[in-house]
Amino acid sequence: MITVALDRSDDDARPWIETAKPTHPSLIDTRHVLADLYNIVNVPTILWIDEVGRMVRPNDVAFGTDTFKHITGLEAARHLAALRAWVRGEAPALPEARVRTLQSLPTEADQQARAEFGLGEWLSANGRREAAVRHFTRAGELAPHDFTIRRGTMPMRGVDPMGPEFRAMLGEWVKAGNPYYRPLPE
Repeated sequence: MITVALDRSDDDARPWIETAKPTHPSLIDTRHVLADLYNIVNVPTILWIDEVGRMVRPNDVAFGTDTFKHITGLEAARHLAALRAWVRGEAPALPEARVRTLQSLPTEADQQARAEFGLGEWLSANGRREAAVRHFTRAGELAPHDFTIRRGTMPMRGVDPMGPEFRAMLGEWVKAGNPYYRPLPE
């Protein structure tokens, strides 16, 4: 097992990792490479990848505890039991064809949004905040469902990613009938 935080800096993720005290490797992806490679649009997202590098369960929403159950309605026990059974060899991985049907692939607009996000990130890191904000805004317009982009740009714009602006944005999104988390159907 490996956990990866999608954060702006090591210092942003460090308190969470230190509090969790994981017994497995915990990495920090400051450039959102994992989000690009696996079309991760929200956190937490889990992927099951076997020892030969084959994805055996695509992007899914799962939690290690029930801390956020009151917000998400998702229980940790079901996913954890399935994961443990797969790791122990007590349950098979999903068939490759099923993985493909469940896998969320990026659209052209999603790919353009990632490019806009990357350009904004580079501009922000190089002191061109005003130009960065334009690209971050465009990325959010192209992929409004991608919270790794929408929330991920907030610290670079000087906005608290858990603060009032985020809560208002999330409220509007959900009120319009959109799910914040999209777990797999099974």
